[in-house]
Amino acid sequence: MSDGALRAGIALMALTMLVFAAQDGLSRHLAAEYNVMMVVMIRYWFFAAFAIALAMRAPGGLARVAATSQPGLQIARGVLLVAEICVMVAAFTLLGLVESHAVFACYPLLVAALSGPLLGEKVGPLRWAAIGAGFVGVIVILRPGSGVFSMLALIPLCSAALFALYALLTRYAARRDDALTSFFWTGTAGAVAITLAGIWFWQPMTGPDWGWMALLCVTGAAGHWTLIRAYELAEASAIQPFAYLHLVFAAAIGVTVYSETLAPNVLAGAAIIVVSGLFTLWRERQSG
Repeated sequence: MSDGALRAGIALMALTMLVFAAQDGLSRHLAAEYNVMMVVMIRYWFFAAFAIALAMRAPGGLARVAATSQPGLQIARGVLLVAEICVMVAAFTLLGLVESHAVFACYPLLVAALSGPLLGEKVGPLRWAAIGAGFVGVIVILRPGSGVFSMLALIPLCSAALFALYALLTRYAARRDDALTSFFWTGTAGAVAITLAGIWFWQPMTGPDWGWMALLCVTGAAGHWTLIRAYELAEASAIQPFAYLHLVFAAAIGVTVYSETLAPNVLAGAAIIVVSGLFTLWRERQSG
């Protein structure tokens, strides 16, 4: 991997996180006006169309990309991700972008903690220490027993757990299927699952909100494309730490657009989580 490719991969990862943060801001606006499942459903229709279009352009076409020896696993991944998105978008409307993302940032630590029992990967004492420190950060954010603790703060933690399980199943699926096959099943299985649930919550949308919805769909496809390109240019271990920019960008949107506040405990807890996560990623790279 050349220095130029690494720099391009890092730039694309940073751009992807900015696009995803913008998507979160749009999701928060739309989900405050309409049912969460309807918003996610429309977003997923576009996601599925994008995944199918990519598959049709790939060598071997749609038939080759869709072929898998583990359809049950691939469907489970798609359903898990769409459920995680619904939970996280609900958290945006109830807690805001800042606090939701501060808690959600612990998902790499959950992946590291669960990779041992679920995938048989070795988790050494230093990684366990980082995982423990990360969850101290979560407790700092949640402040249980302080008199201001809300059960709503557990919603993004549930989202992080769902996404960690999705990430682990993706690792497992990668032992037999390539990334494009997994991406195809993520979009199509998720679209079918959310349509079966979300179609019952259809609400008429205003003209301006259809514009925001169209922008949400376009940013979703754009973000997935830039993420794919980033991983094509650079090793995942080299650019994954820059995924934490998602927290920074989402917090900036929450503060500037939605007038959210950065409480000292949220800032301190997020810092602990990010440092712990970066250390975990570094240890994975060293052991790899």
